[in-house]
Amino acid sequence: MRAVYITEFGGPEGLEVHQIPEPSVAPGKIKVRVSHVGVNRADILQRRGLYPGPEGYDPHRPGLEFAGVVAECGEGVSRFKAGDRVFGITSGEAQAEFVVVDQRLAAGVPKGISLEAAAAVPEAYVTAHDALVTQAGLSKGESVLIHAAASGVGIAASQIAKARGAKVIATSRTEEKLNELGTIFDHAIITEGGPVFAERIMELTEGRGVDVVLDLVGGAYFPENLKSLAVKGRMILVGLTAGRKAEFDLGLALAKRLTIKGTVLRSRSVEEKGDAVAAFARDVVPGLGREFTPVIDMVFPVASVREAHERVESNKNIGKVILSF
Repeated sequence: MRAVYITEFGGPEGLEVHQIPEPSVAPGKIKVRVSHVGVNRADILQRRGLYPGPEGYDPHRPGLEFAGVVAECGEGVSRFKAGDRVFGITSGEAQAEFVVVDQRLAAGVPKGISLEAAAAVPEAYVTAHDALVTQAGLSKGESVLIHAAASGVGIAASQIAKARGAKVIATSRTEEKLNELGTIFDHAIITEGGPVFAERIMELTEGRGVDVVLDLVGGAYFPENLKSLAVKGRMILVGLTAGRKAEFDLGLALAKRLTIKGTVLRSRSVEEKGDAVAAFARDVVPGLGREFTPVIDMVFPVASVREAHERVESNKNIGKVILSF
């Protein structure tokens, strides 16, 4: 089978498509003939040698999500049968013509949703739903600040928050991106000149602050996040594209009685990830094509995987970049 392979850690030139043996199905798992996969920033980091998969996954083989058709079911599989259209998550090796995953990490693709569109869903919407609903407990009438709102996770989070009756304030470094997606936000803030947004947040919330911050950026955004939160506010840290370190005003966190959580999906146990996928299947999948519409930036054939990585690294994409097999 064809599979994306990192021949040398570093730039996109280290990516190639290799012929490797097909994986064998195992008890409790399904073998999926992959149609399309999403390209995520985690794949970029893995290619650079900075984010290898957990033990048992080949560090040279990226891919965290997939959409395709069940080719074979292992012993004990009860949720799917051969021929079912599925999408889901894994800890690596998804960018290949076949992937084997635990049945708990997949969900059925609804009728009317193409496999191309489905490939833009799992990583973004499972991550966003877990962060906003399971971790932050976002509820109707609350407000949420979402950074990097034109990213796959940012778009998913904005749609999920709106569906839950929350007020959405979005940030992006690029005005064009927010204008393109403007209808899914209540307010938008441009951070092109740097992460200075707390004063504007207070204006938009009449001095109260937001109930939840979903931070996909990290770094220098952290101090402004603290200022932007309301009393008893919750901050969920998901991404660190702006850096791993930041100043922390402990007094502000104490005075506001803030809750700060960090979360990552990839390194969780199968049981924990299965719970996240189950919650996604319950709350998000039935609304795909209505409340929840994935935004696809560009689709590349797998032979053009280098160009796909370059597109993501350019920060010009709005929504997900997809590889097609």
